[in-house]
Amino acid sequence: MIRYVLRRLLSSVPVVVGVATVVFVVLHLAPGDPASLYAGPGVSAEALERIRANMGLDEPLHTRYVMWISSTLQGDFGQSLARGRPVAQLFGQALPNTLILAGTALALAFLVGTAIGVLQAARHNTWTDSSLSVGSLFFYSMPSFWLALMLVLVFSLYARNVWGWPVHFPASGMVSLDHGTMTPWGQVVDRARHLALPVLSLTLVLAGGIARYARASMLEVLTQDYIRMARAKGLPRRTVLLKHGLRNGLIPVVTLLGFHLPLLFSGTVFVETVFAWPGMGKLVVDAIGQRDYPVVMAGALLFAVMVVVGNLLADLLYSLVDPRIRYE
Repeated sequence: MIRYVLRRLLSSVPVVVGVATVVFVVLHLAPGDPASLYAGPGVSAEALERIRANMGLDEPLHTRYVMWISSTLQGDFGQSLARGRPVAQLFGQALPNTLILAGTALALAFLVGTAIGVLQAARHNTWTDSSLSVGSLFFYSMPSFWLALMLVLVFSLYARNVWGWPVHFPASGMVSLDHGTMTPWGQVVDRARHLALPVLSLTLVLAGGIARYARASMLEVLTQDYIRMARAKGLPRRTVLLKHGLRNGLIPVVTLLGFHLPLLFSGTVFVETVFAWPGMGKLVVDAIGQRDYPVVMAGALLFAVMVVVGNLLADLLYSLVDPRIRYE
């Protein structure tokens, strides 16, 4: 197993380097100059050239690439052009916030989506199956940013100002302004209230798609001969469904985990922007608008690494779900 993991990691290095190279070239060949964004109006050409030299933009493209890739391999992602701080420090502050948001949404999406898919397969061609199919397709086809805006409109704005509900949720941020003066339990509740709407907007969209895959997989498994044999032996329906059917039906769902892990990190860009959540998505979006090259390139590199990790994690989970799969 260890040898397989090392082999996969080594084979993924060219992929990550290739993605980083493409992002670097496209970003630096795009029209516009970061130096002009930070120079004041009416600045002279000589001053603009000095600003470009201070930013390292006066070197040829291949020289800048070699300097960037060599420093990146040493763990130095450079300085943010817009904030004047190390990129690693910015990521160290934003990445935990994204992990909280994405990790919570991913766990809830797979739990809810798998449960709905199993329930639909167990109630195949019934009113329950049809209604859950309509609901899952509705949320699956809905853009996450639009759903986030609707949740803010209903559960934050209208719930507080129009309907006067006693319970409403904040529309932005991670904590309230008076978070530091709250009790420890109050701080936990405050963070949970700020986390509710962003997680809900991601969970509903992801769970809809996962439910469709889980339903199709379970329907295929429940027609197998060993399932019919288990039923013929008189085993309870719940035992047949959960013990014999669910484990084999989870294999396609595990494949989704490898795709959704990097997709969720990139998908939080819109949700974090809507809710002003100080995570990786908002950081990268702001950096793109500011032409902050080091932050954008480090973010793209991180997303490429997440794709590799997601695919590797899915392959490793195969062996846990299906004992017949081995990677010796």
